[in-house]
Amino acid sequence: MSAAASSAAWPVNIGEAARQSGVSAKMVRHYESLGLLPRVARTDSGYRQYSEADVHTLRFIKRGRDLGFSMEEIGELVGLWQNRRRASASVRKVAQKHSDDLAQRIQAMQEMQRTLQHLIHCCHGDDRPECPILEALAG
Repeated sequence: MSAAASSAAWPVNIGEAARQSGVSAKMVRHYESLGLLPRVARTDSGYRQYSEADVHTLRFIKRGRDLGFSMEEIGELVGLWQNRRRASASVRKVAQKHSDDLAQRIQAMQEMQRTLQHLIHCCHGDDRPECPILEALAG
């Protein structure tokens, strides 16, 4: 964390929380609506106020999204992260399932790429109207 971030006067407004966490203000509100953040304090005029812990949770959520975890998985991980009595096996199970899902998606995408490469190779790419790519898509 930068010196500026560590010396911030807490709590901070949504714009500052967004800046420090690397998450847009719109996404901060979205994560709040999903219950990934606890209900934040508000000023008398209704402005949200974020604690240092809230910003830390936003960073956690961002890192989870960067790794491709679903919002449901992130919700589970946030709960596990905040539960100091959780078993690491529970965390590992969530991460392993996500890794397995990614491997399946990568395999499916590689198959799509091979099929497309074959169709591209079969297409003459000239002035003739016949096109094996369109024929394959038409079924």
